[in-house]
Amino acid sequence: MGGLISIAVTGINAAQAGLLTTSNNISNLSTAGYTRQRVVQASNPTIMTGAGGIGQGTHVVTVERMYSEALTKQVLSAQTNVSSLDTYNAQISQIDNMLADKTSGLTPVVQEFFDAIQAVATNPSSTSSRQSMISAADTMVTSFQSMYSRLDEMKDGVNSQISSLVTSINTYTQEIGDINQRIISASSLNGQAPNDLLDKRDQLVSKLNELVKVNVTTDTDGSYNVFVGSGQQLVVGSRVTQMAAVASSADPSRIVVGLVGAAGNVQELPESLITGGELGGFLSFRSQALDTSFNQLGLMASSMALTFNAQNALGQDMLGNIAGDTGFIADFFKISQPTVTSRSSNAVGSPTVSASFDAASYNGTNFYTDLTSSDYQLSYDGSNFSLKRLSDNTAWSGASIADINTALAADPQGFSLSSTAGAFAAGDSYLIQPTHFGARQFSVDSSVAADPRLVAAAAPARASAALTNTGSTTVGSVSVGPNYSTNGLPLAISYDGTGLTGFPVGSVTVTVGGNPPVTYPITATTDTVTFTSGATYTINATNTAASPAGVSLVFSGVPATGDAFTVAANSSGVEDASNIVRMGNLQTQNTMLGGSATYQDNYAAFVNDIGNKTSASEISSSAQTTLLSQATAARESVSGVNRDEEAAKLIEYQQAYQASAKILEIASNIFDTLISLG
Repeated sequence: MGGLISIAVTGINAAQAGLLTTSNNISNLSTAGYTRQRVVQASNPTIMTGAGGIGQGTHVVTVERMYSEALTKQVLSAQTNVSSLDTYNAQISQIDNMLADKTSGLTPVVQEFFDAIQAVATNPSSTSSRQSMISAADTMVTSFQSMYSRLDEMKDGVNSQISSLVTSINTYTQEIGDINQRIISASSLNGQAPNDLLDKRDQLVSKLNELVKVNVTTDTDGSYNVFVGSGQQLVVGSRVTQMAAVASSADPSRIVVGLVGAAGNVQELPESLITGGELGGFLSFRSQALDTSFNQLGLMASSMALTFNAQNALGQDMLGNIAGDTGFIADFFKISQPTVTSRSSNAVGSPTVSASFDAASYNGTNFYTDLTSSDYQLSYDGSNFSLKRLSDNTAWSGASIADINTALAADPQGFSLSSTAGAFAAGDSYLIQPTHFGARQFSVDSSVAADPRLVAAAAPARASAALTNTGSTTVGSVSVGPNYSTNGLPLAISYDGTGLTGFPVGSVTVTVGGNPPVTYPITATTDTVTFTSGATYTINATNTAASPAGVSLVFSGVPATGDAFTVAANSSGVEDASNIVRMGNLQTQNTMLGGSATYQDNYAAFVNDIGNKTSASEISSSAQTTLLSQATAARESVSGVNRDEEAAKLIEYQQAYQASAKILEIASNIFDTLISLG
């Protein structure tokens, strides 16, 4: 009789456990991170009798979570990618919108500036046209500065977000470490898994994974080990390693992530190790888009300033001043020189390294720069220097700074280096940013802004044909090249029936169309240079202190013997627009990237690159969101609470409870019957 009652009681207890578990599932239907639980039953040991084994009912082995580690890892992987891509896209879209705006982007203000240059070329003696040109230049540089300021605000925002995210990450890892200890303690009491604690820990890991991609392993005692990057420890059992947001040793304006050591020291982590999650998204945005935007914007400002200034320096202002004269302003634009930052770990007393822009190169037609949009790193290993271009790791090496400059002369990057006196120490490192801050201090020279007459619109020399000439030859298109000289002017040139004579001792280079130039040595002024209509003749005197050099002019027509031509200083060049025309031509000439791209080409490529990255991030984010939905659905099919399924189980356990109670009732009736028979 006792066996029957005992069996009924075990059934009631098992059904009650099922009812409690199912009720708990239903109650937590909307609880984030809750994993569906189920009762695991087993039969009690059988009692063997002469008639065979007789069962002794059931017992509850455990209440287990319906948890799939594989499906959970799929969800975590998709979630961290979605968080990273959404963060990246939200940030880069701001740059994309700023650059692509047809009204507030750079394209319209640059075009307005060159339109104003054309207006001066049409009427160079008009001070109002010159003033309009300066106003357009002011508007353009203000747009550069405003765009830089907006990028700088985004940089500050990224720094702030990194610090905030690191604080949140530390909060989660600390909680995971605490729960690890509680899980170990709870499991050791009765050997049963503390399901609610396990759910809470998994939820914390999920939240942490949204901030930064982590890898999780399970120890034999049930605790989680959490790693970041390539295996850097965040949580091992109950021991937690804190992250820290600190100023970069290479660039103090840049907040980076490090791990706090046992002694409180912080070891910086390479940004490439921090992937996934919001933190990875911010770091990827900064390295792949924000830094590039700073450099590209500065590249355009620096190249425009250097090439425009170089051409302006070859002109003559409205007051008759040319290069070398007091009051002549060679630089129409002002920009800052490249920035060099010493690593904070450099040896005390190590020399200071500085960088300066190379002068714009001249290809005979226009000026161009060799600047790139990359940052550089100079390092010293104790015996040799290495300069590395960070965009592609191209490197130059040498035993001294002078050797590095020699290497750069063979492969120009648009800048050269110098250092103060002193001895470098092994491990010294310097970050070189040629164009990063180029747009910040891009401005119009204050003297030019105050006096539009200082715009060097004219050429410093002019050429004319004698009125007594009998041929049809004209001479004009006078221009000068770098390091020109107008000494010794006026210069008389004549046609002797076989060619042109009267050139100073040195050489004359003749260029016809796109053909290779031909150089004629001049040993005496009577030496003859072949006449070719439409050709450009460039005078290169040896003694520039007494003779003109770097002066080019074009002869056109058919000369007659005895025809005379004069090259003279442009003393009355108020109406001359020769140099301002060449300034305007810079808009369509290859002035950037070693003479391979125009201003507009480079800017368009920059805008297109940001646009492509924005579009790619949107597509990737959409794809990862779909994968996350699918992975979540797969996990929920195993771990999620289904209302209908749980309702069915309630009925099932209710009926089991009632059936066991009926057994107990029957046993009680039988017992009463036996008592009454006694």
